[in-house]
Formats: sequence, structure tokens, C-alpha cells
Amino acid sequence: MSTTIEPTLVPARVKNAPVRVKLERITCDAAKSLPPDGQHQEWLGRLKGALGTASTDFVDSTLFQLQAAARLPNSGLSEIAVNAALAMIESEQPRGETECAIVIQMACIHSATMAVFGRLNASCGNRNVLAAATAVSRLSRAFSTLVETLRRLRNGGSQVIRIERVDVRHGGQAIIGNIKQGRNDF
Repeated sequence: MSTTIEPTLVPARVKNAPVRVKLERITCDAAKSLPPDGQHQEWLGRLKGALGTASTDFVDSTLFQLQAAARLPNSGLSEIAVNAALAMIESEQPRGETECAIVIQMACIHSATMAVFGRLNASCGNRNVLAAATAVSRLSRAFSTLVETLRRLRNGGSQVIRIERVDVRHGGQAIIGNIKQGRNDF
């Protein structure tokens, strides 16, 4: 008797557009973060969800930190860079402020790495290329360390290895594995 298994269709994951900010410049190095569509309470709720927090102060602090760290080379404040960092943070779905702090660092290190990569192509002279390559290497290593730290925080950092000894003597029989005793189990 032959049985066929019908494939099960899994619905595609519906993904909302990432939360965004609109920057209203105060000075060349500072801006106020505003909702892009004017819906302040809904926007603040989405930001809190994206950052894994219930704290408005944490949201405000994070937005200031992103403004300071996520800048495009030679351009000062960048709404694009802040929104790109927010999209990366939201995609990691941090659960709490500690996870969010790690993910913020990941987003900022990624932005800095890409900025140095951009300068690497424009560098003239071996000394500048070497310095930029060293910076990229260190930033990439820091990013990898943060990814591993986040994984350990979420999944636990310990591993359990169980070693058992089985001694089967001449003429004996052994079954290794999980054994179920029942009517139809062999």
C-alpha cells in the first residue's frame, strides 16, 4: 500500500513597513524626531514595539543615539541612515532594553563599517588603505561578537553534552537509542 503525503502550504509572512522617523533639524548636528505621518501616539506605540520597551524615555534616548551614530559620510545628520538603523533594529525584534541595546550597537557598527568601506575605495596611499582595512576588520569582528552575544542572551549560553558508556560483552546484544514499548513498536 502506497501513501502519498500532500504538501502543506504555509502562508507567506505578512510584514508591515518598518517604523520610520522624520527629522526636523534644530542645528546641523541635532534634530527632533517626529512621526512621518503626524500620528504621534500610534507612531510612539510602534517605536516602543520595535525597540522592545514600554519606556518613552528609552525611545527618546535611542533616537538621539541613532542620530549621533548613524550618519552618512560627509553629510551630517541623515534621515535615511536613522530609518535604516531603525529597520534593522525592528527586524531583530528585541525583547527588552538589554537586547535592544545590543541590537542598536549592531546597527551602528554596521553603519560605521559601511562608511569605512566607502572610504576604503577612495583612499589614496597604502597607509590609508591599511588603516581603513584594519578598521573594517575590527568593526566586523565587533559585529560578529554582538550577534553571538545576542544569540547567547536569547538561547542561553551553555551547552550540555552527555556522554554515556555502553559495555556489551561477547555474546551480548545492545540497542542504542530511544526505545518505546508498545503494541506496534518494534
